[in-house]
This record gives sequence, structure tokens and C-alpha cells, in this order.
Amino acid sequence: MSSSRARLHSLSFASALRESLAKGYGGRDLMADLVAGVTVGIIAIPLSMALAIASGVRPENGLYTAIIAGFLIALTGGSRYSISGPTAAFVVILYPVSQSFGLAGLLLASVMAGLILIALALARLGRLIEYIPESVTLGFTAGIAIVIATLQVPDLLGLSSEGLSSHYSEKVLELVHRAPAWQWPEALVAATTLAVLVFWPRLRLPIPGHLPALLLGTGLALWLNQNGASIETIGSRFSFELPDGSLGQGIPPILPGFEWPWLHAGPDGQPFELSWSAMRELLPAAFSIAMLGAIESLLCAVVLDGMTGYRHHANGELLGQGIGNLVTPFFGGITATAAIARSAANYRAGARSPLAGIIHALVVLAGLLLLAPLLAYLPMASMAALLLIVAWNMSEAPKVVELLRRAPLGDVLVLLCCLSLTVLFDMVIAISTGIVLASLLFMRDIAGMTRVNDISEQRKHVPGELPEGWRVIKVTGPLFFAAADRVFEEVLAMSKPGAGLVLYMDGVPLLDAGGLSAFARFQGQCERMGIRLVVADLQFQPLRALARAGVKPVVGLLSFTPTLSAALDELAEASVEG
Repeated sequence: MSSSRARLHSLSFASALRESLAKGYGGRDLMADLVAGVTVGIIAIPLSMALAIASGVRPENGLYTAIIAGFLIALTGGSRYSISGPTAAFVVILYPVSQSFGLAGLLLASVMAGLILIALALARLGRLIEYIPESVTLGFTAGIAIVIATLQVPDLLGLSSEGLSSHYSEKVLELVHRAPAWQWPEALVAATTLAVLVFWPRLRLPIPGHLPALLLGTGLALWLNQNGASIETIGSRFSFELPDGSLGQGIPPILPGFEWPWLHAGPDGQPFELSWSAMRELLPAAFSIAMLGAIESLLCAVVLDGMTGYRHHANGELLGQGIGNLVTPFFGGITATAAIARSAANYRAGARSPLAGIIHALVVLAGLLLLAPLLAYLPMASMAALLLIVAWNMSEAPKVVELLRRAPLGDVLVLLCCLSLTVLFDMVIAISTGIVLASLLFMRDIAGMTRVNDISEQRKHVPGELPEGWRVIKVTGPLFFAAADRVFEEVLAMSKPGAGLVLYMDGVPLLDAGGLSAFARFQGQCERMGIRLVVADLQFQPLRALARAGVKPVVGLLSFTPTLSAALDELAEASVEG
């Protein structure tokens, strides 16, 4: 038991909270956290419902996520200012899962993702984000934003969303065909809400723009409905049954209760059958959820580090995210991760510690219990407008444009590839392809940096005359599989049969298995051509690699010297003896 506690401590369990309290925490800090928590909680209530609806589940599932995951991740995580809950990035993964497996399958996939995140933390892979190029991140987030924006079109224009294809291109064509049936009342409500959301920040008021935008949109929808319109609201689209058998509209004003995830409804409302085959089918989605959750939460923490000057604990944050996603589905909550926009709002509102995140979760809980009847009046058109702004913010369009204008062609290709694949196929294919493509382009660039130069006549390196037929060739750069064959071919092209060659390798930091194979082939060719080879000034890693491969000096064919000067002295002595 003591070893497991030590393991959790080494992973910085609840490190952000412990660190904040250890530096001193007083009444002013608590008041600042209270103000920040209430501010972000107000933002989180409509966003959580909207993101749950976009993910194909009921709005209260989003509130449960903000309450349970928001509380647990703030309590146990490693980022001081992160606010966790439902996020737009997950919509493209969660919506297909909820349609194919129902709420039960979605919750089970979230539990599996939580376990994967905990495993990543135990494996200390918290620096995972450092290995994902910005072009990949911008590409798939911009692609997700486009998909989310497209999904809002039916509610924005009052169109029917029934029977829409799951393929993006077909879905767009179907929406174009349905566009003539648009309803002006829904469009007016959406446009009004959107206008307030866009222009409110210019007023620089302390009240979040979400609140006045939704209030105005709701008031307009009520007035239009009283005058003959039929604008759909949360209350008209969703209903619930209380334990006493009574029916209600909107969301139930009750605490989230414990229930095994697989006991919820499956696809088309049918019972979900828990089996190994079902779990195998859900595993790819769970892995995608975990990977995206890790990327999003760590990216959010990095952004906050830049804003605040504090450093997050990467493995601790992954552990907190894993715990939150493992527990939340047992209370009806869906997948959660850190939300960059809400986290930034939390810091700007004056947060001092993770207690602000805990208070934010309690505010959402209070909203569920006290405001549920009022939340039923929120029009779906206003919720769609809210998600449209979320999609725009997450797209980071200015960064995308800047990268397209100024970045190297390889990065532009990776971004466009990730964006297109995210929209047309799915995010997993997009990220996988993007990382592979970025890696190949990176290897090409690194391979191009490995150079071969004949320095036989450069007196800075070779102060005296060389024996007849000898050349000194300098190799600079890593000798790995993508570069080694080309390099040794160039060296051979500079050499003459029956002569000698000094291979000056002080600028070679790396020699991998591919480089070893290429060197063995090069050595064989030198023997066949009668070329005596002297390898000079090896760095530690190439020297160790050659030693482990069993490459040894061969009298009259291959020798090694610690420096170029030693190699030249060896040639001079051999010349005198000759």
C-alpha cells in the first residue's frame, strides 16, 4: 500500500492543488477563486449542454460531466488554472459513437479512455504533446471546427436533421438541398444570439457574453412563439421521467446518481449488451478519446503556462484527466478534458488555485438544481449559435492563415492534409497520417543536412601534403537510414581505386542501424576497390554503435584514430616507411 502511495506521489498526484496551498492561501485568494469559479460556471452551463447535444446525447449529460469531471480533475490534476468538462474537440469522435452504440457505449468508451490516460501517466508520457507538430494540431482542430460548424446548420436555419448522412460531403449536399426550407424565425434567433456573442467583448464588461446573448435569444424566441412561430427549445426537444413516474420537459433538476455505464440505453434506445466483442469494437474510439484528451489537456496546460508563468505537472495532469474520465461515466457524464477557452477565462477572472475549478463545478451543480425549469426555454438556434462561436475560436483561424503564409511548404502540406482528412474521414486517420507525413518530411530535411566535403586541399584541416592518391573527406550530420547510403555513395565517388581515404567524422552525432548497414557495405566496396580506409575523430555515439556492432580495425584495410591529426600523422609515418 505504501508503494502505491509513493507511486502516486511521484506522479504529482493533486500536485497543482498541493502546490497552490503550500505557497500560502488566504481569504483574498479564496475570494478571487470564488469570483473566477462563478464566472466560468456561468459560461460552462450553456456550453456543457450545447456540447452534449452536439455529441448526440441529452443536455444533462454535459452538465453531469462539468460537475463530476470538473470537480475531480481540478482536485487531482497537475495544471493550476485548467477547467475541465465537455469540449468541442470531442464532438467528432463522440457523435458517431453515440449513434452506433448509444449512451451506454459512449460512457463505456469514456471509462476505457480514462484507464488509458492513467496508463499514459504511469508510463510517464506526459511530454507527449512535444512530439506533435503544430501543423498537425492546427490541422485537425481546424477540421474539427469545420465539422462542428456544419453540424449546427440545421438548428441555425430550422432545417430537419433527420436522415442526414454520416459522410461529410454527402451531408453538405443534403443540407444544400434542404436549404430552401429554412425557417426565418430560427435564423433570426440564431443571428441575434450570434451578433451579441461577436460584439459583446468589445464592450469590455466583466459579464461573460454567453449570458446576455442567450437571454436575448431566449426572450426573442419566446416572443416569436407567442406570435405563431414554433421555434424548437431544449424543453420541446428533450423530455424526462422522474422516479415517481411523472414526465417533465427539458432537463431533470436532480443530482446525478450512480449507475453502471452499460445499463444506460444502447443504440436506438435498445438495451446495451456488455461483451468482449462490444469492448473490442469500442477500443479504437476509446484510444482516440484518450489520445485527443491527452493532447487537448496538455496543450491547454502549455498555453496557461505561457499566460501565467507557472509550470504544470504533465504526468499529474494526465493522471487527473484519467481519474475524471474513469469516474464521471458512472454518474452519467461523458468524456471530459481541459477546455482552453474556459481555462483562459478562469485565469483572466482572477483565479489563484484549482479551487476555482472546484467552485466552477459547484456552480454548474447549483444551475442544474435551481435553474433547470428556466434552461428548458433555451432555443436550439441560440445553442447552435453558441457552438458556432466555439467552433470559430477553436479553429484558431489567424494561426492557420499565418502558417499558410509563412511556414515551409512541408508544414503547409501537413496542415492541409490533417484538415482535409479530419473533415472527410475522421480525426484518428488525420492525426496518424499527419504525424507520419510530418515525420517523413522531417527525416527528409534532416537527411538533407548531412553533407560530404573533400577537405584535402583545405590547409586549415590538412596543413601538409597528403601521400599520393590519399583524400580527406569530411562528413557532417547524422548518418541514419535516410541519409547513410547517399553519403557513402558520394564518398566513394570522390575516391580512387587503389588509393587511401581518411573519413573525418567529428561532425557525425548519430549512427543508427541503417547507418551501420550502409557503413558495412561501404567498407566492403573499399576492400574490393583496394582503398585503405582511416576513420578519424568519432563522437561517442557512433563509436559505441560501431563497437557494439563488432566493427574492428583490419590491418592494411581499416583503422581508427581519435583525431584527424593522429590520422595524418599515421599517413605520414606510413609514407616514410614506404
